[in-house]
Amino acid sequence: MSTHMVFDYVIVGAGSAGCVLANRLSADEQHRVCLLEAGPPDRSPLISMPLGIGMLLSGTDYNLHHYTEPQQGLNKRRLFWPRGRTLGGSSAINAMVYIRGQGEDYDAWENAGNAGWGWRDILPYFLLSEGNERGSDAQHSGYGPLTVSDLKWKTESGHAFLRAAQSAGHRANNDFNGSQQSGVGFYQVTQRRGRRCSAAAAYLHPIKKRPNLRVLTRSPVARLILRGDRAVGVELLSGKKILANKEVLLCAGAIQTPHLLLLSGIGPHEELRKFDILTQNHLPGVGKNLQDHLDISQVVETSDPVTFSNDLWARVKHAVRTPEWFFLNRGPLTSNVAEAGGFASSTLANGRPDIQFHFTAVPSFDHGFNKQPGYGYTLHACALRPKSRGEITLNTEDPKALPSIQPNYLSEPEDMQVMLESFEMAQDIIHQEDLQRYQKRLWLPEQKLSSKASIKHYIRQHAETIYHPVGTCKMGNDDLAVVDAELKVHGVDGLRVVDASIMPALISGNTNAPVIAIAEKAADLILQRTSPSMMKNTQAQEVE
Repeated sequence: MSTHMVFDYVIVGAGSAGCVLANRLSADEQHRVCLLEAGPPDRSPLISMPLGIGMLLSGTDYNLHHYTEPQQGLNKRRLFWPRGRTLGGSSAINAMVYIRGQGEDYDAWENAGNAGWGWRDILPYFLLSEGNERGSDAQHSGYGPLTVSDLKWKTESGHAFLRAAQSAGHRANNDFNGSQQSGVGFYQVTQRRGRRCSAAAAYLHPIKKRPNLRVLTRSPVARLILRGDRAVGVELLSGKKILANKEVLLCAGAIQTPHLLLLSGIGPHEELRKFDILTQNHLPGVGKNLQDHLDISQVVETSDPVTFSNDLWARVKHAVRTPEWFFLNRGPLTSNVAEAGGFASSTLANGRPDIQFHFTAVPSFDHGFNKQPGYGYTLHACALRPKSRGEITLNTEDPKALPSIQPNYLSEPEDMQVMLESFEMAQDIIHQEDLQRYQKRLWLPEQKLSSKASIKHYIRQHAETIYHPVGTCKMGNDDLAVVDAELKVHGVDGLRVVDASIMPALISGNTNAPVIAIAEKAADLILQRTSPSMMKNTQAQEVE
């Protein structure tokens, strides 16, 4: 590579959003597009094999390990925040759950001053991206590049969870992205023929041979290159420069995008001054408005092998079924582990679900770092619309250093109330007969918790992230807004942010599908198209 390269569009980050933009922008052969990814290619079979998720989260090959600052609301614990660092980003290491959120989430964005981002505006982009194996209807599309499928392998414990949840009063729901979100069921997942369908698999790999697209892995960006009030490119950690004739598109995620802006002199003047960084554009909201889904889990050991297990012999039995997965696209290796779940409402819900369950058919401790022998399951519950707000700030001016993450979990009393009720609902499900029949012992907590004080103590001691940080470059027109409704950074020409950081408020569910829809809409904004064209899906799948 020469000391500098010139393209029309430079995309920073090959995650869920970056892969979409690389595909859509390079569809016009007149556009020269460069996609930069800090991590390696996504060639590991652990990425394509859904059950490999257990090793991806705790590993470091495709995963950047962040840790939060000590959390006052969580007994001063530092929480582990993994983020994908490979082609596909976190869509290459997540649990593949396909959830859009609620229409009211997006209407709230629009009502906050973001014209064109209501549910009626964003639904067409979900349909544009979705290739649901169930087919097309008013709520779904079967033609998009992101394959969405039903699970090919479901454990007996997953079925027992659904029966128990219905006994506890939750309705059955076989489509959380349909007319109603509430209820319990098996999740649909982003898989194609029993393999993970990450954003890279869906959008990037089919078109990677386009002559006008350059994909550079292991190319971490140090800072943006600014000329006056315009972004004209990026500088890599290696010192090499990638220049953009049209636009620089930041798709590095809710942690790295604000980090890059701050390192480039775009952010609160007071913070930049602490590190002797020249302020290029005073934007007080860069890194602010951080939101995340806090999750509390309960772990149960089972007396029968109705779940997955961390035992060596159980893992060997699964390994010998690799040919079944590889050649027949079926079997236990197609499991995403987080196979079932649902949505429910607390007393503070205001008419729509504000609690989500994830049932994982394996005993899960400490994000998979602590693997206990034996069979068991974990029932997770999280508060979907937290009031607490945090921030991403600099630790140092060194671009190789990780930023400071301060989520301020449970700093608002309402969040603890919803978490408490979510725990109580999950505990009620666990103690229904359909699950109790398999129960050998309560693993965590070790006994049923009956008092609110004991539950709150347990939450403060054991709650963790469920990996959905957003909001740190929020869209809007208020004092903390970083981008406008076209995702252009306020006060800087030639620069947009396209990732989870632009969300003004966290959506009610998993964040991968919404980020892909955001990127689909962003492509139309960049190319000045007024509405999505379903014809683009022929361009998304040129090469198998």
